[in-house]
Amino acid sequence: MRRFYSGILGTFRSSTAYSALAGAALTFTSLPALAEYTCPENNDYLQREQVKSLIAELVSQDQDEARLRDVLGGAQCQPKILKSIARPAEKTHTWATYQKIFLQESRVQKAVEFANTHAGTLSRAEQTYGVPREIILAIIGVETRYGDHMGSYRVVDALATLGYDYPPRGSFFRKQLKALFELEHHAHIDAETITGSYAGAMGYGQFIPTSYQAYAVDFDNDGVTDLVNNPVDAIGSVANYFSEHNWQPGLPVAARAHLDGTGYVSLAKKGYKPSFTLTQANNAGVTALSCNDDRLVSEYCFDLPASTRVALLDLTGAEGAEFWLATDNFYVITRYNHSRLYAMAVLQLSRQLAAALEDNR
Repeated sequence: MRRFYSGILGTFRSSTAYSALAGAALTFTSLPALAEYTCPENNDYLQREQVKSLIAELVSQDQDEARLRDVLGGAQCQPKILKSIARPAEKTHTWATYQKIFLQESRVQKAVEFANTHAGTLSRAEQTYGVPREIILAIIGVETRYGDHMGSYRVVDALATLGYDYPPRGSFFRKQLKALFELEHHAHIDAETITGSYAGAMGYGQFIPTSYQAYAVDFDNDGVTDLVNNPVDAIGSVANYFSEHNWQPGLPVAARAHLDGTGYVSLAKKGYKPSFTLTQANNAGVTALSCNDDRLVSEYCFDLPASTRVALLDLTGAEGAEFWLATDNFYVITRYNHSRLYAMAVLQLSRQLAAALEDNR
């Protein structure tokens, strides 16, 4: 198997592997509100000094100046994108409402069809990268409903809009725009026509351009790494993404938690990155639901060593407050999309898919 564009992989790994660039399918839940930002009346990006600098930089990398000017000259600022990024899902949804979007029987049935079609590829990805097929399936299901909804915005429009008309994260998106043209130059992606999400994510797994460069793989060894038209490459690339972000095979993702007292309050404020051990959680009155408990009321349980690092999640579910102890693998899911609601949706959808695939055997 050949990793995409090995010649520049090392260059981009240092700049893309950190968490700010790692989210392949970004809703940007941590971004500042954008209600005050609008598209300018003069929509000619070629007149922007930053665009001129980008063109000069890319030309110095042997890209065609006429092509760059043609594509960037045709880029349009999209008001809908500015409105979308101002309303991230985690700021408008609780877990109770968020789960209704993704935990649907129709999505599960679509997953079973996709899994049956690509059973061999999923098995090979699981063996190669140690990532369960149901996790891979859940990611692709949440992102694009197995390729049905890959996004309708031209990626060049999305990245130009956010790179030049969204000051709070302009630098980030300008890096993505530069990477898009590098992908065109080296991976035969048409920067002018390719479509994706409002944040410029592409393909089955909704990779942003820098993640495409860093983590996409040619999983069918046909000489082309294609995450838009080739589900085999998409499956392998999602698995590789998780592996590169330190997915631990066999480690449970999360368990429901019991609380005793108020010691949990300070732990819940620490966020979803595991920062304390199960021993420390127990000392604060927080215990994970044991799979050996005769009173088991949830499939979300684990029995892990006391030294295991965890985080405490406090979610508002359909029946009120839900408390969870999440492991490093939960945090790995958030590297794909920086949202605890997203990661919980992936976890629970993956459990539904595992059960459905077992029943389908």
